[in-house]
Amino acid sequence: MADEAKILSGKEVSGDVRSRLKEEVAKIKEEFPDFVPGLAIVQVGGREDSNVYIRMKIKAAEEIGIYARHINFPRNITEAQLLQEVQKLNNDPTVHGMIVQVPLDSEEKIDDDLVLNAITVDKDVDGLTTASAGLLSHGILDGGFLPCTPNGCMELIRRSGCTIQGATAVVLGRSKIVGTPMAELLKWHHATVTTCHSRTKNLPDVCRTADILVVGIGRPEMVKKDWVKPGAVVIDCGINSIPDATKKSGQRLVGDVAYGEVKQVASYITPVPGGVGPMTVAMLMNNTVLSARRSANRMKATNWNIRHLHLERKTPVPSDIEVARAQIPKDIDVLAKEIGLLSSEVDMYGKKKAKVSLDVLKRLSSQKNGKYVVVAGITPTPLGEGKSTTTIGLVQALGAHLKKNVFACVRQPSQGPTFGIKGGAAGGGYSQVIPMDEFNLHLTGDIHAITAANNLLAAQLDARMFHESTQTDKALYGRLVPAIKGKRQFSQIQLNRLKKLGIDKTDPDSLTEEEITKFARLDIDPSTITWQRVLDTNDRYLRKITIGQSPTEKGYTRETQFDISVASEIMAVLALTKDLRDMRERLGRMVVASDKAGTPVTAEDLGASGALTVLMKDAIRPNLMQTLEGTPVFVHAGPFANIAHGNSSILADRIALKLVGEDGFVVTEAGFGADIGMEKFFNIKCRYSGLQPNAVVLVATVRALKMHGGGPPVTPGVPIPDVYTKESLELVEKGFCNLGKQIENGCMFGVPVVVAINAMTSDTAAELELIRKLSVDAGAADAIISHHWALGGEGAKGLAESVVKATHQPSEFKFLYELTLPIEEKIRSIAKNIYGADDIKILPEAQTQIDRYKKQGFNDLPICMAKTHLSLSSDPSLKGTPKGFTIPVRDVRASVGAGFLYPLVGTMTTMPGLSTRPCIYDIDLDLDTEEVMGLF
Repeated sequence: MADEAKILSGKEVSGDVRSRLKEEVAKIKEEFPDFVPGLAIVQVGGREDSNVYIRMKIKAAEEIGIYARHINFPRNITEAQLLQEVQKLNNDPTVHGMIVQVPLDSEEKIDDDLVLNAITVDKDVDGLTTASAGLLSHGILDGGFLPCTPNGCMELIRRSGCTIQGATAVVLGRSKIVGTPMAELLKWHHATVTTCHSRTKNLPDVCRTADILVVGIGRPEMVKKDWVKPGAVVIDCGINSIPDATKKSGQRLVGDVAYGEVKQVASYITPVPGGVGPMTVAMLMNNTVLSARRSANRMKATNWNIRHLHLERKTPVPSDIEVARAQIPKDIDVLAKEIGLLSSEVDMYGKKKAKVSLDVLKRLSSQKNGKYVVVAGITPTPLGEGKSTTTIGLVQALGAHLKKNVFACVRQPSQGPTFGIKGGAAGGGYSQVIPMDEFNLHLTGDIHAITAANNLLAAQLDARMFHESTQTDKALYGRLVPAIKGKRQFSQIQLNRLKKLGIDKTDPDSLTEEEITKFARLDIDPSTITWQRVLDTNDRYLRKITIGQSPTEKGYTRETQFDISVASEIMAVLALTKDLRDMRERLGRMVVASDKAGTPVTAEDLGASGALTVLMKDAIRPNLMQTLEGTPVFVHAGPFANIAHGNSSILADRIALKLVGEDGFVVTEAGFGADIGMEKFFNIKCRYSGLQPNAVVLVATVRALKMHGGGPPVTPGVPIPDVYTKESLELVEKGFCNLGKQIENGCMFGVPVVVAINAMTSDTAAELELIRKLSVDAGAADAIISHHWALGGEGAKGLAESVVKATHQPSEFKFLYELTLPIEEKIRSIAKNIYGADDIKILPEAQTQIDRYKKQGFNDLPICMAKTHLSLSSDPSLKGTPKGFTIPVRDVRASVGAGFLYPLVGTMTTMPGLSTRPCIYDIDLDLDTEEVMGLF
């Protein structure tokens, strides 16, 4: 031992720490050029001692490359207001660390501990909240943040070369800032620790046992030379002012240890000032950089820390509702955390579903996308092919059994089919989204928001026509631009209209009479109105109605109709939009009619686009749910698969692709058969998203192929004919023509196709093997027999392995047609290549519309064919692969806001009706438990 203790200089050690942190910040910024570590320092009032510490922290932060935000609230701030401000910082993604400078210099009564504990554990870089203390007390040293002063002390002890493991340590002081956490840290580093205080008996004797003595008692120079074991390491955490006539201030700073005499017996000792103090600031910076690194790492998807749910399967498989109810889902905030979502990015709707913020896309902008898989099917039959069930079974297999990061992206079901014949769309058997009743009923209200927005626009359309027909130009203009408190001004939407009209004026009183007429009168031609009211219920009696029959409408009646809500163009806009600004623009571009000169009239012209956006601002965020095996699902948008493109949202797919990361998978589902949903997925959705799919999964069943092979019709409520439950290789082979054509359609786009043969209990091994062999011969990359309905993810493991393999094959994705082709040629390309038609026949009314759209500048929009989903032809009774037919186009309409033209083929309804026995009969509420009962 040396004659005098070596000095453990906090200035020197903290300088080394800051240099290391500066290098780490440089590395983070190299990986993420736009990323800046952020520290928020919250202060109330302006105590000078607090200001000194804050200036030290800000200076250290600036040196390292941390943006330190000093937020000083006035002394009259209330506790509730301060807690609200802390919560804002909790939710601010640019703030990685937060400290509250205590004591709070407030005029109001504020509980310091309450404010400190309002800081989330992942931003508590001071390490002083109860949550952080709890982690430390349990020996979890990397879950939160270690308190700065004790952690700085540990760094100094390590620098001394002292062996902590097995050493006897004494901590003098039990404060929650120093003493108590110091003892915990030493304990978890395997020292034998005694905590003592001013009331400890024989205090000098206890201190003399210490190999490591840490003092934080708050009494000037209390620890004397004879208290210290020769050769001990002494860490002095005290800082006290004592009188000193030699100093200009009349005071000097000393520690809790009599430094002058103790250094004569200690091996190492910290000075005051310049010992522990600089280390406290250094460890605060260390914690902030550590938090920033964690946040930066969340900008890269890694293997999720996800807990999958175990299935307790039964044989025979119970009803879907029984299966769903038997599984206990995770709370959605737990799932969100497991897959790397931040709490600020998730808004709970109850405990089992949530809205996810679009900010995820900004946070993960540098993250590479995962593999992109679309699930489609053969031409649907009343027997059902299980496309949704296959989608869910596949993601359960990829996630719970192959341990991949995987997301399912599915559409939100309309109440039309839910209460009609089909029932819900949550999947089936042991491959479902849960809770299935919440999935099928309302969810988070997105469809209701669409209904409200759609009908607001319809109301404004008719009201505007009414007011134009009953008022002079002057009166109409005066009401559109009223004087408020003697001043008239245009709203922003009205300024947009002036710009569109080429009127470069902003003063309402400066318009000429001609400009007033041009601005105020939309002059809508009622015969050209295409905007209908909507309702999310199957109601055949709304297919044709007359409105305006009240005497107050003065005889301005017209015939119109209701569509089902999911047929609204606003639903298609929601599914195809890329962000809130884009949605605002798309809503404004929606064409509702033409004026008498043939010019399109839009929602922006009607002044409604801003209000529509307000109604849709929450609906734009995807809804997070889970499968029976606990893998994540986005449920978002549900556009009608006939007059719209029938796919879930681009936003859900984009967010999911970022969250799963480069080695993960996103499985999205296309509506109806591959000739409709998949074709529109490729030609419309992929055009607007810019995303390129890696594989197609094509779903087929033995029973459905038998129907396509000439099997007898199936009537709801009537027993299924025996041919569908007994072996018939001949019918299967005949019906394979439909599956073969859909395989060809998938391959036409240059994407590998995997056939999923959705096995049922009545299928024979020979039938299943026949489909598998024929599929591969027809060009499928693989064909897998899957038992996910009965076995969940385990039953789709082979399918999942095949899909993984397919996504690694070379993909030469290409669109079917160029957008610049004439409208007629794009329609013809789809009809001939995808449906196998000989040609198309455009009826005169449709040609008139096509010519109008070309004149209006809409030729280059993609085509969204509106035809029956029950046949490749326009005749729903023709199964298999019909030959020698033409596609009759009776009308063409425009969804300009969504971004496509939709030709109407044959007779179609956009408002379904209820059958004789809809699902209504099977649905009820258990009034004792309030659980939904029935079949979905």
